[in-house]
Amino acid sequence: MALTRDHVVATAVELLRRYGLADLSMRRLARELEVQPGAIYWHVASKQELLVEVAAALLAELPGVREEVPQSEALAGLVELATAVRAALAPVPDAADVVGMAYAAERGSVTALRELRGLVGRAGVPADACDAVTDLLVHHILGSVALEQNERLAQAGDAGGAGRDGAEVARSFAVGLEVIVRGLVAARVITS
Repeated sequence: MALTRDHVVATAVELLRRYGLADLSMRRLARELEVQPGAIYWHVASKQELLVEVAAALLAELPGVREEVPQSEALAGLVELATAVRAALAPVPDAADVVGMAYAAERGSVTALRELRGLVGRAGVPADACDAVTDLLVHHILGSVALEQNERLAQAGDAGGAGRDGAEVARSFAVGLEVIVRGLVAARVITS
């Protein structure tokens, strides 16, 4: 089978899922694909570009947002999308780091996060505040994912670990998301 960009990215996603970011090197990826490391660079220019593609692939299966979401439904859509992004990333080791890097490198590279920003705007957040509100939401999502994964690691390392389980961290995420939304409304950041 000929090596393609899609195959390279899919294999990188699988390596991330199995081993985490520390073991996702270009050499390991080449070994997994049974090619020389240089062959990968025909399909992705750098590891950073690869990680942007991996981040997009991790969230590619989320349902898209309707373009014409009315303002009255935008906040509910925003909460739904943020929750879906978190749920998709939580089981993947180091997913928060990968998506955070992709978001920092190229904000529009991950469709789900670009759609999140669109919902922020459709919810009535003024244009000059959309990026800041989107950043807040992305940080909340990725921070929750990282916390859940770190809690899991802490429990695995300590047989009697008293860390929270994934459901508790998810509830904490939902409360935080509600606080963000209510805060936007109360601060009148969202126009009506």
